Amino acid sequence: MSFKNFATILLIVAFQIVTAQTIYKDSVFSKVTKDTYTYSKVENESLQFDYYKADNSRKNLPLVVFVHGGGFSGGTRDDDYTVTFANKLAQHGYAVASVSYRLTMKEIGFGCDVETAKKIEAFNSASHDVSLAIQYILNNDKKFNIDRNTIILAGSSAGAETVLNMVYAYDNKILPPNFKYAGVISMAGALTTLDKINYNTAIPTQLFHGTADNLVPYNFAPHRFCNSNDNGFIMLYGSSSIAERLKGLGMSYYFHSINGGSHDWSYLPMTNYFDEILDFLYYDVIHITTIRQTSRTTNN
Repeated sequence: MSFKNFATILLIVAFQIVTAQTIYKDSVFSKVTKDTYTYSKVENESLQFDYYKADNSRKNLPLVVFVHGGGFSGGTRDDDYTVTFANKLAQHGYAVASVSYRLTMKEIGFGCDVETAKKIEAFNSASHDVSLAIQYILNNDKKFNIDRNTIILAGSSAGAETVLNMVYAYDNKILPPNFKYAGVISMAGALTTLDKINYNTAIPTQLFHGTADNLVPYNFAPHRFCNSNDNGFIMLYGSSSIAERLKGLGMSYYFHSINGGSHDWSYLPMTNYFDEILDFLYYDVIHITTIRQTSRTTNN
């Protein structure tokens, strides 16, 4: 066999491998760009997000909006775990917006001595800010080229509490009345109530939680396990309670319970269970959204 023929065969095999890859399931892009945008100024503070994407020519990108943790008093949108996670998602074809928000509990903390009302205000303040970031992206379609019907929220710890709040509790006055998220990923998050999870509000939900989490309850318990007479006493419904609620409704969810896992599982899923996150995004969000869009087109 001549070198020319051998080289031709190699090219054909390489082409077959590339074409066999599936966008959103496989890592099909190598180059990722990151740009930083200021989406709002609140109380003299500039709020920003980092926007990751690959292949600038593509349009209608599914968007993952990631919200970092830190007890509403710390954390950054560009820590090592988040940057790695965002880059890997972009290499699979997703756009990612990693959002900063007001750290309303900075120098205050989030312990049992902090008033319950301030804790709820922190949930809602972060939800407000992240909603402004999404509004900014929606209002700049030509710049971001995202699919408005495929926006997924994801968060870690306080960020997970924020995104769950945005989907299942927060009274959003910022986004359009008919707006609905395509999915939500919570890493060690919880809700203040399950009352608003119903057939109309439930969306594909992925939950990660360690059974021995001593900060955010795995099931149903006081936040940080405060005593009932503490100023910061507030009951929270963790991942197990949320999963049971969705199961009872017969709605789509994925719950990974880590036996003996600590609050470290607020960030470990980004590396240890990245493939499971991809499966959820592809099969439970992208695939379902495509079916719904096709159905609407057919019916029209």
